[in-house]
Amino acid sequence: MKPAARLFDLDTVMIDVMMRIVALPVPGSDALASEHLVTTGGGFNVMSAAARHDMTAVYAGQLGTGPFSEIAREALGREGISAPVVADPLHDIGFCLVLVDQQGERTFVTSPGAELGLRRADLDALDVASGDYVFLSGYNVVYPEIAPTVTGWLEELPADVIVTFDPGPRVMDIPSRDLRTVLARTDWLFCNAAESLELSGENSLEKATYALLAMTGRLGAVVHDGAAGCVVATREQRAVRVAGYHANVVDTNGAGDTHNGVFLAELARGSDVVEAAQRANAAAAMAIGRFGPATCPNREEVSAWFAQFST
Repeated sequence: MKPAARLFDLDTVMIDVMMRIVALPVPGSDALASEHLVTTGGGFNVMSAAARHDMTAVYAGQLGTGPFSEIAREALGREGISAPVVADPLHDIGFCLVLVDQQGERTFVTSPGAELGLRRADLDALDVASGDYVFLSGYNVVYPEIAPTVTGWLEELPADVIVTFDPGPRVMDIPSRDLRTVLARTDWLFCNAAESLELSGENSLEKATYALLAMTGRLGAVVHDGAAGCVVATREQRAVRVAGYHANVVDTNGAGDTHNGVFLAELARGSDVVEAAQRANAAAAMAIGRFGPATCPNREEVSAWFAQFST
């Protein structure tokens, strides 16, 4: 019997220092936070979502030494996520200051750390096998310290390893050569609505989704569209809009990551593309009703929510 597909995540695990505020302060002023949280974020969000939907996840990035790395190790351990890359003995992982306003919108300031020390030998030592999934984000190729390492490794992956990519909010900061390299090897491309329009140059999400699919030349593209759900296009079918679900918006941080992780776990499970997108929409709608980035519900919770709208 063939082993179940695993998710190898390169998207860097960092610590999110989150604060809930009414609105961003004007430059030179101050704002009072009504709530705060120090928690594991970054690539952890996708992995924890996939793991809670029964997919084995492996962190393919580098942890470090220090209090932030210890928080991350504990979080990975609780989710059953392994971290085989040897830790940096001298540096701690980075952190991200996350400001969440009254509408649930989030603003980031990132300070990278040990995760930028990832080496090619670390990636070559991973036991990525046929049918496994590799996930990376724009943060893996926007930094010159690790972009050559990641792109070189991707180019040599066997064709039967499924590469998935979410360029994220810094999509236009990625050097064009590195972006082309990653897109050429991407099987599933994920973007939010604004990123898809910016990257494709199109003026509608349906057109943007087709353009993104053309950029990859492989399996499919998914554009997240907030409360409206998502648009999915594959080689076999036209772009399909998959409706979203009503949600109480508390914090949109990590919503796209939740969607990505659940979507991939469902594909690995054998669900068809539309059902995978429906379940991912439901999980994201539930997740944004909770404060924090890694708030994906487990598969049983999503199944119960999903059943309300499927009968």
